[in-house]
Amino acid sequence: MEATASNPSIVTASRTIQPYRRLSTLSLRFPSYRNKRVFPLSLTITRCSTTKSRETGQDSTFESSISLKRGLVLDLGVSKDSWDSEEIGSPVVKRFLSDNEERWYMWYHGSSKQNPVSDSIGLAVSNNGIHWERGKGKVESSDDVGLVMSCGEDWWGFDTASVRPGEVVIMSSSKVRANSSVYWMYYTGYTTEILEFQSQGFTFGLVNPERFHLCDENVVKSRVYRSLPGLAISQDGRHWARIEGEHHSGALFDVGSEKDWDFHYIASPHVVFHGDGDLRMYYHSFDDKTGEFCIGMARSRDGIKWSKLGKILGGRKSGKDGSSFFDELGGRYPCVTRNKRDESYVMAYEGVDRTGKMSIGLAVSKDGINDWKRVQGEEAVVAVGEGGAWDNEGVGCPYLIEMDGDSDHQWRLYYRGVGNGGRTGIGLAVSEGNEITRFTKQTGIHL
Repeated sequence: MEATASNPSIVTASRTIQPYRRLSTLSLRFPSYRNKRVFPLSLTITRCSTTKSRETGQDSTFESSISLKRGLVLDLGVSKDSWDSEEIGSPVVKRFLSDNEERWYMWYHGSSKQNPVSDSIGLAVSNNGIHWERGKGKVESSDDVGLVMSCGEDWWGFDTASVRPGEVVIMSSSKVRANSSVYWMYYTGYTTEILEFQSQGFTFGLVNPERFHLCDENVVKSRVYRSLPGLAISQDGRHWARIEGEHHSGALFDVGSEKDWDFHYIASPHVVFHGDGDLRMYYHSFDDKTGEFCIGMARSRDGIKWSKLGKILGGRKSGKDGSSFFDELGGRYPCVTRNKRDESYVMAYEGVDRTGKMSIGLAVSKDGINDWKRVQGEEAVVAVGEGGAWDNEGVGCPYLIEMDGDSDHQWRLYYRGVGNGGRTGIGLAVSEGNEITRFTKQTGIHL
């Protein structure tokens, strides 16, 4: 079956299917209203093939600029009126294959110069995962690219101020009368409710969500806003309908009690399908009792009703010799995937050091629940760029993809980079074969 930009084919173990064109039976929530009926679903997963792509050669016309932009695959929108001209991040990347072509989708968040403190979600497409096509405005059709999801319009909702993608899972449901799969986007929704924190003695301000580059200097960057996890469903990855969660705001679930580690906010939900009736969500929050960012998890049978399991990863204290870790103040923005070679779970996360600098680390677990072990020592797997590099101020929001080629075994790691002046972009690092502890930022990219 031939794939197109508007209707990619999805490769499964037994057959090739296409996203369906009609939603039925499910209770959906559109921006103009919310339906409070929620039906438990019986879900199955459709796995995307990740055979290594054939990358085209790059010319060397701008060698000097390439050295400073090593790894950069998506920059800010070039037009002043682009929806993503001010800031971008939170890459969620998927690859689809057919007999004749491959197609990559990237969902990411962005903000505009007209409204720099409100994030929306957009879609870019590619045929190799390196060169991306994007749009400057809202999508108009099922083969368009650009802005695909804005903030909720209900004043009482959990996502009225900003939305950022956490993960997109391709699932089918026996409750949907259709012959194929749909996109399930788990995302973070933010309100304008500001949370109060006692000083932790940090040399940097706590923020949620992070704002790195604001045109208006009068806007306060160091603010922590309430956030919760949400769910939206789409037939084509472009037009999304929100699903009503159990929380009164429409979110999937609430923060913990005052004594819990996730009392203040919940962010960056990343969902992994473990087996029939077993979905796992990894997310982060800030524990003001320990003064560190922590990663926790929840479990679900249907992808809508969730039960929390608790904290699974926190910070690391300095050694007796005075050495400090890149994730001394903990981890956030988890991305978890299952290693096809040994069935273990691999987590990429953003580590925060004592000064607030952001780097990327990895941890592994046999069952995806217990005994998460970091794969590196004091140093990060992906660090900030050197000198005047585009990502010399911080790297984070990782998204890990396993490439299962016939000749070798490689990993791709997409990430958000921050450079001088708080300018953001989305980058790519590639593992040295199957050595998951060694990543090199992609070279020879001509944007």
